[in-house]
Amino acid sequence: MRIQEKVHQNTKAHVKDMTKGSPYSLMIGFALPVFLSEVFQQLYNTADAFIVGRFMGTNALAAVTSSGTLIFLLTSFFIGTAMGGGIVISRYFGAGDENKVSRAIHTVLAFGIASGLIITVVGVCFTPTFLKWMHTDPEVMPEAQEYFRYYFLGALAMVMYNICRSIMNALGDSRRPLYYLIFSSLLNILFDLLFIGVFRWGVWSAAAATVISQAASVALCIVHLLRKGNVFTVEIKKIRFDKTMLLEIVRFGLPSGVQNSVIALANVIVQSQINSFGKMAMAAYGTHAKIEGFAFLPITSFNMASTTFISQNLGAKQYERAKKGARFSILAAVLMAETIGICYFILAPHLIGLFDQTPGVIALGVQQGRTVALFYFLLAFSHSVAAVCRGAGKAFVPMFVMLFVWCVIRITYIIVIMRLIGEIRFIYWAYPITWGISSVIYLIYYLCSDWVHGFEK
Repeated sequence: MRIQEKVHQNTKAHVKDMTKGSPYSLMIGFALPVFLSEVFQQLYNTADAFIVGRFMGTNALAAVTSSGTLIFLLTSFFIGTAMGGGIVISRYFGAGDENKVSRAIHTVLAFGIASGLIITVVGVCFTPTFLKWMHTDPEVMPEAQEYFRYYFLGALAMVMYNICRSIMNALGDSRRPLYYLIFSSLLNILFDLLFIGVFRWGVWSAAAATVISQAASVALCIVHLLRKGNVFTVEIKKIRFDKTMLLEIVRFGLPSGVQNSVIALANVIVQSQINSFGKMAMAAYGTHAKIEGFAFLPITSFNMASTTFISQNLGAKQYERAKKGARFSILAAVLMAETIGICYFILAPHLIGLFDQTPGVIALGVQQGRTVALFYFLLAFSHSVAAVCRGAGKAFVPMFVMLFVWCVIRITYIIVIMRLIGEIRFIYWAYPITWGISSVIYLIYYLCSDWVHGFEK
């Protein structure tokens, strides 16, 4: 008997069977709350950057905006691996196996707790070492250390929110994570304004505001997951590693964790090259990253919808329906990305200027934005096919593509071009070049492989 026929009536409001109904309306309905959730997720560090830039100047802005690549490096492996939990939950939910859904949920929660504690210890202890490796400007170093250390004290909350959201999304519930994130994002902005604008505390207080707000969102998620009478009901005593389920989660999640790590490593190397050009280049690069993070949210949302939709439908062995959903998600992502890219190309000076009015920062930020924006369709295509692969249990494919193209080729290009020319604008070209190469590889794989039978094989 399918899970949806067994659960109580009140449960149906919290989960969504994506194996029935119009694929287009289901995916759009799932993606919209995810999009809004991602918007508010981006508000965390963006609010920090905006308020710090306005109240504390370029040095503090450079310290905050340069944080993204290092934080992503230390968290990406664990969060990426935990994505395997979402794939496993979606698959068994689509297949109607309630027992395995419960075992997967409790195992991925245990994995999240262990991961968060490891990241906290490593991040707090090795922050100065990491910043030195990244060639951080000496003027920025003291404030960067402050910000990073306080941020990593809240790593457990950051990881656990992503775990809880992954669980709910895997069950087709993308609305509740949105509600919780709206609350915590507004709380973060309130604390930023209070700590920095009113109390005039240091840059560390921006990280503290983020940690407090993330902890609040985790508390709301846990309270919801503890509710009785639901498919996803969590029992504290059952949060432990189930060996069989852990192996399955790692099987589908490890490639995503490795993929995220190699991308993060490549970005850290790029960031270290950028840092060598001084604090204005750091501020400009970090500001562009914040804007690009917002710009790509619609595409990220469709990709998450695609992975859940495909996992559930392949779990139910509805292969043609999975193919239809994949085609729709890829086309929608590519069209949205190019539209966004054109808008960014036109509005780049105004968007960069929102964070820092320094002419040098604006000039460098605009140069990078206009170099990459018109190639966003390539980035969207690569991410969309990667999402399809993950949903089909073929996560090793994007892992190998990203490792070879977005890490090896990108790093090699940057090292060679910096030795030959040494101009910052050629660093920016590393992105569209590698997006184009990966898109060609993904297109060949998508058209020629039997990805719909990924779970069986």
